[in-house]
Amino acid sequence: MRVIKRSLRGMEGEISLLAETLDDLWHLKYIIEKGDLVFTVTKRKADIATDKLRPEKAEKKTVRLGVRVENLEFHKFSNRLRVHGVIEHGIDVGYHHTFNIEEGTELSIIKSWKKDQLERIEEAEIASKRPSVIIVAMEEGDADIGLVRHYGVEIYSHITQSSGKREGNLRNIFFQEVLEQLMHAISGSESIVLSGPGFTKEDFFKFVQQKEPDLASKIVFEDTASIGMSGFQEVLRRGAVDRIMEQSRIAREAKLIDELLKEIAIDGKVAYGLSEVKMALDYGAIEILLICDELLREEREKGEIDTFLQAVEQSQGSIVVFSTAFEPGQKLLALGGIASLLRFKI
Repeated sequence: MRVIKRSLRGMEGEISLLAETLDDLWHLKYIIEKGDLVFTVTKRKADIATDKLRPEKAEKKTVRLGVRVENLEFHKFSNRLRVHGVIEHGIDVGYHHTFNIEEGTELSIIKSWKKDQLERIEEAEIASKRPSVIIVAMEEGDADIGLVRHYGVEIYSHITQSSGKREGNLRNIFFQEVLEQLMHAISGSESIVLSGPGFTKEDFFKFVQQKEPDLASKIVFEDTASIGMSGFQEVLRRGAVDRIMEQSRIAREAKLIDELLKEIAIDGKVAYGLSEVKMALDYGAIEILLICDELLREEREKGEIDTFLQAVEQSQGSIVVFSTAFEPGQKLLALGGIASLLRFKI
């Protein structure tokens, strides 16, 4: 994400952004809220009065509109964020319109900003300058390739070694297919974490060294007990992604949820569920507040959560917003969507 213009007076005003990646669209889902005024260039059919019995089909014109947001929806698989609302600036004022925000879209948002939203923009700016990461989790005859997004790990492909009779070495055929999928997935500066149990990954690395030595130079190893999504999760917990991406958002979430579950298991310094967490705040015990992005959005619509978050910060607690698109956030959601690691047991 790139900030083009920032014009704020206190926490009020306009920020113009360029959404550069799919991750940026996910961030915008939690930045843009109902009631915000959003401007961007779009296409719209102009209403033309006519006396003809069969009026000519109106052509879509490229215009810049300002829409007062009523709702929005993130379409991960079509790579777009749909922002719907009533036109307040431009043609057809008073009519409804939907923006399709895609990679490469420039937009301006005018609103009363929250601290975590400004921090999310700053985080996305910093993250855009870091190398992205691909995880390959493999064992004998089985491999998964995952793309590390800000909202979690997205499975790119699953490759299984054929057991049929074919000419040549079946293992090399399998390695070649994994390599081809990996070459297709990588688009430039990505680093690659090669993980899994046993020695299959080391043998695959030697194969890559022979076939694509430049690609091999981007690979780092991580031992894991499994492959698939649980293998990806293990890679994150072990810190391989963190070492590559410095302060990786999802790696931090995976570590925090592990710490939270350990404290719950020993009835330790932890509170979960809204009522328990509010009681912990009354005692001044919150060290780290963990809250799901979906719960934050729902509570914001009720208009109460920001006062609570400000109270957490005033008591020197930190706040981490979890993505519910990934396993740590789903685990937190199962605990009520909000929890806290405490300074002391209450």
